[in-house]
Amino acid sequence: MANQGFPFADRADAGRRLASELIKRRIDDPVVLALPRGGVPVAAEVAEALGAPLDLVLVRKIGAPQNPEVALGAIVEGDPPEMVLNEDVMRRSGATQDYLRAERDRQLREMERRRERYLGSRARVDVHGKTAIVVDDGLATGATVKAALVALRRRGAARVIVAVPVAPASELPVLSEIADEVLCLHPDPYFRGVGGAYADFHQLTDEETIGHLRRAWTVTETTPAGEMLRHAVSIPPLGLQGDLVIPPDPRGIILFAHGSGSSRLSPRNRQVAHSLNELGFATLLLDLLTPQEAADRRNVFDIPLLAERLLQADLWIAGEPELADLPLGLFGASTGAAAALIAAAELGGRISAVVSRGGRPDLAMPRLAEVTAPTLLIVGGADTQVLELNRRALAALQCEKQLRIVPGAGHLFEGPGELEAVTQMAGAWFQHYLVPTHAELTPPPEALAKPPATPAEVVRAAAEPLPDPDDPAFGTAFDRFGDARVVLLGEASHGTSEFYRARAAITRRLIERHGFNIVAVEADWPDAAVIDRHVRGLPQRRRNVPAFSRFPTWMWRNRDVDEFVTWLKQHNEGRPAEARVRFQGLDIYSMFNSIHEVLAYLDRHDPQAAAQARRRYGCLAPWSREPAAYGRAALSRGHAMCEEPVTRVLVDLLTRELSLARRDEEAFFDAVQNARVVAGAERYYRAMYYGSAQSWNLRDTHMFQTLKRIMDHVGPDAKAIVWAHNSHIGDARVTDMGASRGELNIGQLCREEWGDAAALIGFGTDSGTVACASDWDGPMEIKAVRPSRPDSHESVCHAAGIERFLLDLRPGVNEDLRAAMAEPRLERYIGVIYRPETERWSHYSHAILSAQYDGFVWFDRTRAVVPLPIETIGGGEDETYPFGL
Repeated sequence: MANQGFPFADRADAGRRLASELIKRRIDDPVVLALPRGGVPVAAEVAEALGAPLDLVLVRKIGAPQNPEVALGAIVEGDPPEMVLNEDVMRRSGATQDYLRAERDRQLREMERRRERYLGSRARVDVHGKTAIVVDDGLATGATVKAALVALRRRGAARVIVAVPVAPASELPVLSEIADEVLCLHPDPYFRGVGGAYADFHQLTDEETIGHLRRAWTVTETTPAGEMLRHAVSIPPLGLQGDLVIPPDPRGIILFAHGSGSSRLSPRNRQVAHSLNELGFATLLLDLLTPQEAADRRNVFDIPLLAERLLQADLWIAGEPELADLPLGLFGASTGAAAALIAAAELGGRISAVVSRGGRPDLAMPRLAEVTAPTLLIVGGADTQVLELNRRALAALQCEKQLRIVPGAGHLFEGPGELEAVTQMAGAWFQHYLVPTHAELTPPPEALAKPPATPAEVVRAAAEPLPDPDDPAFGTAFDRFGDARVVLLGEASHGTSEFYRARAAITRRLIERHGFNIVAVEADWPDAAVIDRHVRGLPQRRRNVPAFSRFPTWMWRNRDVDEFVTWLKQHNEGRPAEARVRFQGLDIYSMFNSIHEVLAYLDRHDPQAAAQARRRYGCLAPWSREPAAYGRAALSRGHAMCEEPVTRVLVDLLTRELSLARRDEEAFFDAVQNARVVAGAERYYRAMYYGSAQSWNLRDTHMFQTLKRIMDHVGPDAKAIVWAHNSHIGDARVTDMGASRGELNIGQLCREEWGDAAALIGFGTDSGTVACASDWDGPMEIKAVRPSRPDSHESVCHAAGIERFLLDLRPGVNEDLRAAMAEPRLERYIGVIYRPETERWSHYSHAILSAQYDGFVWFDRTRAVVPLPIETIGGGEDETYPFGL
């Protein structure tokens, strides 16, 4: 009994159990006909198990005049439609021929509507000379089924079988007089209704009905009827039930090991098996436990017991003349994967290949080193716990091995195209390794060649080599991103020349050819404003300290940035003011420089408001030399001491927007943004001391909101290029940042805002030199970058053996590449501080590269930036303390 005393858990459960009984009958030329809607999920399981065509048999009752609940008979749609009448009721009802014709036409119109709704333009399945199996979710009176049986007889069905999960015991003898066979799993002498036999008997929607039909068609129509030999088999010594399918001239046989709580009727395994049949492989889907054993849940997780059953199946295969000489592969799901690997360890060279789908190979850990058969582990990208267990198992395997990830898929691979991806991967693996001995002289077709054995080979095949960044051709490779609203360009360190030069080359191309008009950088607003006024030809303002003069000075004050700024100024010259490209800062740290800019603006435009703003900002004056100390003070006093006054300055500015912006719109926008920076920095320094993700999230949210405000200010034609560290521009949701620490970033927020119109491009290197410091506020040093770790994405790229290249990671461009880079690996992040001696813990974090970025730019060896001298070094707040990024 299934599910809390009910005979059946749901309609699908009932269908699988009906299918199990029907398979034993070895039915010739079966056609499965479902009575909609309730019969469809039951019939879909039957059709899949039998590999039979699935159609509907539409039946409508014809009610008596004045009393439509009384059935005169029924009409069964078809060509022509069949009407089955109860002559006794006809005579007593007084129904006329005119009434019958009108009612017949009305019901036919309704059946035509339903057929079109459920089946579209699909032709009816011809039952002539075949065995018609009529399936419903249960019978009450049996009147509808009786009408269908009579109609099918008239259409020439050779045999007619009724298959239902439940029915009144009293109705079955009557049906047996009409049908050749009646199969009822639960004949109920105390029948109270069909729904009483099901734990789940919800009303099916049209959409659910159509979904069941389409799924069954996908499976049953992959192989033309009549080409496969199908057998129900019994494996000694316990009589384990199995379904064997043998295509013409099989090239091998695949033995399936189902997972916990499943059986040989698993719809996912059956779909994989159908695909393998189409590729020329015989398949054996086997119940690994007897019904009595399966009732004890402890047996479901007894991996050695399940492996022993696979060994018994192998003995049976070896004794069958038509199967004995075929190469043998194992396909395991869930716990069945562990059983398959233990069996492979026992059988050694007898097993040609193993494939695991969403498996638990870790449960076979003590025997994994003994497996010699090439082994493919397939895991869903969203199945994070199982993915980690598969990574451990992969490390323990000593055979030829590969881990393939289906991006975004969960444990059951239920999303669109996910199970199809599994079948393609499994098919390619078995095609390569299950080669009969006589086929050694015949290489496999090109289309069926083995996929690249390692991720490095996939990267090598997909990589688009790039010239030096100084070559004008470098930027052309990025024209593919020209239609985006926002292109975010990363960097793997804050001190690598190649990253700056590459970003400059890409930016020049996007500006010149694709109309981008904003360059927004991970820098303070007031410092970037100095460059912005320079490149747009706006008047400069007096500053207390030079721009970009505080630690880390080399991050923006370096030769590569200087060359780009020179180009940008030349590009803007001669263009109208509104067409000039901006250079603006996104960051949050310039609390006191921004206060200075707000006060300077108000001094020019409203001295009275400037005096009031000075009093309000005076709250922060004690911490002007060490802004971080404000956070400590606010924490110790238990309240946000300066939040209200600094916010009032911003609110006052915004309430006077109409009058102030009219005088100088650009100056007003600059002042308001500086006031926002002050308010944001005040919140940031307070949050920094709570030790959570809050401060990081405040910073990146501020950068994103600043970017949006710049774009809104520019107008509907705004297109922006962002320069920031990989940790900011790569989607945080697929990194340890988001998955483990609850952090977000500007890349994630841009994807959420603009979708495919945001392009995220990361950068990486294996080794070289970098400009950095050993401690915060320490002197700049040139350090050697250690070669990348073997368990990192960088190591995969380095192994590709190409000096510079671009990987296009967008969905639909190269799914093999996306799958190869979908395995969570370590990724290196070097900020302004680099500590090689603790590199694993200081600078590496797990990420899924193919989901993190839309493109990835690789430089195998890189060198440090060349800093520009600074005559005056001013004080300022710690830019990225304590994170170093």
